[in-house]
Amino acid sequence: MAKKFTTIEEMENDTKILKVKAGEVGIDTWQDRAEQQKNHCQFGEKGICCRNCSMGPCRITPKSPKGICGATAHTIAGRNYLQFAAGGAAAHSDHGREICYTLAETRPDGIYKVKDEAKCISVAKEFGVETEGRDIYDIAHDLAMQGLNEYGKPFGFQTFINRATEERRNKWMELGIAPRAVDHEVTESMHMCHMGVQADPKSFVKQAMRVGLADGWGGSMMGTEFSDIIFGTPSPIETEANLGVLSQDMVNIVVHGHDPSVSEAVAVIAETPEMVAKAKAVGAKGINIVGLCCTSNEVTMRHGIPMVGNFLQQENAILTGAVELIVVDVQCVFPAIGPLSKCFHTKFISTSPKAKIPDSEFILVEPKNAEEAATTIVNTAIENFVNRDASKVFIPEHKEKAKVGYSCEAIIGELDGVTNSFVDEPGTYKPLIECIKAGVLRGAVGIVGCNNPKVRADYSHIGIIKELIKNDIIVVTTGCSAQAAAKAGLMDPEAKELCGDGLKRVCDLVGIPPVLHMGSCVDISRILKLTHTVAKEWGIDVTQLPVVGCAPEWMSQKAVAIANYVVASGLDTYLGIEPQVKGSDEIMHLITDGSREMVGAGYIIEMDPDKLVTAMVDGIEAKRTALNI
Repeated sequence: MAKKFTTIEEMENDTKILKVKAGEVGIDTWQDRAEQQKNHCQFGEKGICCRNCSMGPCRITPKSPKGICGATAHTIAGRNYLQFAAGGAAAHSDHGREICYTLAETRPDGIYKVKDEAKCISVAKEFGVETEGRDIYDIAHDLAMQGLNEYGKPFGFQTFINRATEERRNKWMELGIAPRAVDHEVTESMHMCHMGVQADPKSFVKQAMRVGLADGWGGSMMGTEFSDIIFGTPSPIETEANLGVLSQDMVNIVVHGHDPSVSEAVAVIAETPEMVAKAKAVGAKGINIVGLCCTSNEVTMRHGIPMVGNFLQQENAILTGAVELIVVDVQCVFPAIGPLSKCFHTKFISTSPKAKIPDSEFILVEPKNAEEAATTIVNTAIENFVNRDASKVFIPEHKEKAKVGYSCEAIIGELDGVTNSFVDEPGTYKPLIECIKAGVLRGAVGIVGCNNPKVRADYSHIGIIKELIKNDIIVVTTGCSAQAAAKAGLMDPEAKELCGDGLKRVCDLVGIPPVLHMGSCVDISRILKLTHTVAKEWGIDVTQLPVVGCAPEWMSQKAVAIANYVVASGLDTYLGIEPQVKGSDEIMHLITDGSREMVGAGYIIEMDPDKLVTAMVDGIEAKRTALNI
C-alpha cells in the first residue's frame, strides 16, 4: 500500500483546533497579531524610511525625494539593507563565538567533551595549531582560542575562506569583499550606516556581501565545525516530526532556539537513569525531549530527538497543554511564549543574558555550570508533570518518520557505499558528480530559511520541494525548511515514490531520502563546503554548477546575511519574499542583475511558489546546457 503523507491541509487543521484553544484561555496567537498589524507601513516595506538620526524619521515620497541630510531613496534603502545583513551576521556569528567558548571548556570528565577527535585535529591543522603528539584537549583549547581570534584579529582574512575555490577567493579579493575579522565587518557595516557616512548604493551592497561572507565562511562555519567536534559530527539517524511527537504519558520538555550547548546538556541529563527513575516516580513513563527551530535541528541530528515543529509552530506546542517545560536559548523565540505559558501549567525557562524574556524564569547556562543548570531544568520539568490538566490536553495525531543528519562527511560516507558503481575513488563527491553529468540527477537545490506570516506557513517549502524532486532535482535543507519537509514526510526514504525516475534510482541505490537534512541555519556553511568541494572535484567554477539556493518563506535578518554569502559564494538564490528595498530601483538592480555582474550570481525574486520553482528548474537546466551535459 502506498504511503499516505501528511498534507498541508491536515497541518493547518491542527493549527485551527489549537487556535480555538487559545481563544478559550483568552490568549492571542501569531495569526491574531498578524491580522492586527495589517496593513504594513509601505515606507518600511519599500525600505525608504530612515531613523538613523533624530532629524527625522525621514520618508521618501515623490514630493519629498530626499531626506533632510540629502539622502536619496537609494541611499536609505541601501543603509537599511546593510543593517539587516549586519544584524543577521552578528546573530549567527555570536552563536559561533559561544561555541568557541564551549570548546575552550571541554574536559574529558565534563559534560562537554571532544567527541570527534579526527575533526578536531583536521580543523586545528587548518588554523595552524600544532597537533603532533599532543593531548586532544590541549589541541581543542588552542583551536578555540584561534577561533575566537577570528572575531577580532587586526589583519588578514577569515581562515576558512581557504576552503573556497581559488576562483572565488580571487573574485573576493578583486572586489574588495574578502571577509576580514567577523567583528570588523559587523562594526564597519554599522559605521557605514551611521548618519553622514556611506551614501553610495553599490558600496552598501558590496559590504552586505562582505559581512555575509564573514558569517558564512567565518562565524557560522566555526559554529558548525566546532559543534561537530564537541557534540559529534552528524550521521544518518531516524527520528519523527510534527506535533504528534508529544507524549500523553511522558514528561514533555521542549528545547527551542539556536545554540546547541543548552539543549545538548539537557538531553544528556534527561537520558540518565536517575532522571528517568524520577519521572517514573511521579507517574510518567519517562522523559520525552522534543525540539523547535534550529536547536531542534542540532539535537535531532545527533540524538534522534523528535522535531515538534518550526518557527510558526512554537505557540502550537504549548497550546497542546502537554508541555511541562520549554527551555530557550537565543534567536527566533516569541516573547508571546511568556503569557501563553501562564495559561497552562508549562514552565518557561530562558538561559541566556542576551535573551531574557518577560514571564520566563531565568537560569543562566554557561559551560562552567551547564551540568548543574541542566539538572535543575530537567528536575523542574519532572516535578511539574503532576500539574498537567488532562482536560486541557490535545495532541494532534500527525507525525512523520524522518531520516536526518546528513553532514558533508555523512554524504561522502553514503556515496562511498556505491562508489564502485561509478568511479573507483572513495572519499569524494565523484559519484554525485557522475550522476549529474549523466542526467540521472538534473541538479540540486539548497532550500533554507524561516516561516513568514505573509505567506501560507510551510506551503511554499513543501510544494517547491515536491516539484523539485519530481524533476529529479535532489534537495538539501536546513533550519525551518528542513522541519517543514520532515513534517510532510519528505525526509522519509519512502518519499522516493514522489520522485522522478532518476532521483528515485539514486535514493534506492544509496539508501537515502530525496531530501537531505543538513542541520540548523548555521549549518548552511555545510552547503558552502559541499558546493565548493564539488566544484573543485569537477574542475569548474561554482557559478557553473547546476545548483541553486532558495529561501521561500524567509523573514529574519539572519536570512539576509545568509542570502548575501550564498550569492557572493557563486550560487543564484531564489526568494519567495521580496526584500524591503523596492523603493529603490537601483538597490533592487544591484542585488539581482548587478550582483550577477559582480560575483556571477544574484537574487531571483518571485512571490508565487509555482512560478518560483519553475524558474529554479529552468535555471538549473540552463546551467546544464551551458556545461553541455
